[in-house]
Amino acid sequence: MTTTEQLYSIFENHPFIITDTRKLIKDGIFFALKGSNFNGNQFALQALKEGAAYAVIDEAMANNDHRLLMVDDVLKALQNLATFHRIKTNIPVLAITGSNGKTTTKELLACVLSKKYNVNYTQGNLNNHIGVPLTLLSITKENDFAIVEMGANHQKEIELLASIALPDFGLITNIGKAHLEGFGGIEGVKKGKGELFENLKSNDKLIFIQKDSIVLNELIGGYKKFIDYGTDINYNVCGVTESNNEYLKVTIQKPFEIEIQTQLTGSYNLDNVLAAVAVGNYFSINKSDIQEAIRNYQPSNQRSQVIRKANSVIILDAYNANPSSMQVAIDNFKKSFDGYKIIALGEMLELGSQSKEEHAYIGKFAKETNPNQILLVGNNFKEIAIKINAKHFDNSEDASIWLKENKPAEFTILIKGSRGSKMEKLLEAID
Repeated sequence: MTTTEQLYSIFENHPFIITDTRKLIKDGIFFALKGSNFNGNQFALQALKEGAAYAVIDEAMANNDHRLLMVDDVLKALQNLATFHRIKTNIPVLAITGSNGKTTTKELLACVLSKKYNVNYTQGNLNNHIGVPLTLLSITKENDFAIVEMGANHQKEIELLASIALPDFGLITNIGKAHLEGFGGIEGVKKGKGELFENLKSNDKLIFIQKDSIVLNELIGGYKKFIDYGTDINYNVCGVTESNNEYLKVTIQKPFEIEIQTQLTGSYNLDNVLAAVAVGNYFSINKSDIQEAIRNYQPSNQRSQVIRKANSVIILDAYNANPSSMQVAIDNFKKSFDGYKIIALGEMLELGSQSKEEHAYIGKFAKETNPNQILLVGNNFKEIAIKINAKHFDNSEDASIWLKENKPAEFTILIKGSRGSKMEKLLEAID
């Protein structure tokens, strides 16, 4: 069996990890991971043939090629290698989790910290039991700071990810109604996300906490090693929403006084901005650099993007959705945008037994904001669509066709839904 130490000595000479032969990197190491519908061991020889330097496997093969590295469990070997590398590189690691805003906060932090440090941070959605190890293994000698995003839809997942990443610092953006099915309800979400604080507390590490949150205060308990941020002047970092007319403007009142005009929409992004200020200030980024970094950050990847076209304004927030994020997005749409308004919502997934109730609530909430038109996509919205006289569609393709044929000359539209709803399809209907 190949040990972690032996694997690491190979990794030092071939520091490229491959988990998919369709994305092969020459001279990298192929890890033959398994899933419900695939077995990477079956592709190990192909990976070697196409240029991989080694292949890590956990099933015996007739071929005795010395480049086949046998381990007990490929996934565990990958995770152990990542932890080994994290310890070897010995740079500060900050972990982020939460129900909403993880990616935006991560990217804001990366922008701010990059003013002083060479930052390695989670790319895309590599935030699970495979993605976190890949992020850690992408750390190079040039990096002197790492930000690791951690996602989860079951309890004990954050506990595992934290044990792999060994964070020195961490924050939970918030606790909301996300992945209720897997977590077993809101209390399960609270416990699952709170596993990051438990790891940090048990290792005497520093926590950044949104102190306005009752739930996060409960999770931190009597632990004293924290930097707090929020809207109270008594916190280490304090800031308030100055204005939110399409784009959020924030006034920082403490530890210094500055105004930050962002390219983010929604006052719900205030906490994300304050987190970036708190972390940046702690790591000695000067206030003008913090201001510039946040001001220049442009959201992407279908997260709170404001897209302007000739006759329309599009608020595209179609990367993911849950009841908590849906409500604040709809509320912001009501308060911050004008004109002929259309709300287009795709169904929210992974809500389990609470799905019907939550979709009904969001449908009614959208109706109460009095838009000109409501478009609801997916079976979970079918019943409430009838009750609130909204247009209902089985899928986003049908919604896109209807919108193309029925859109007004000028309009403003909020597009939001879970990833599986593919609500970005509606963009095809807008010139």
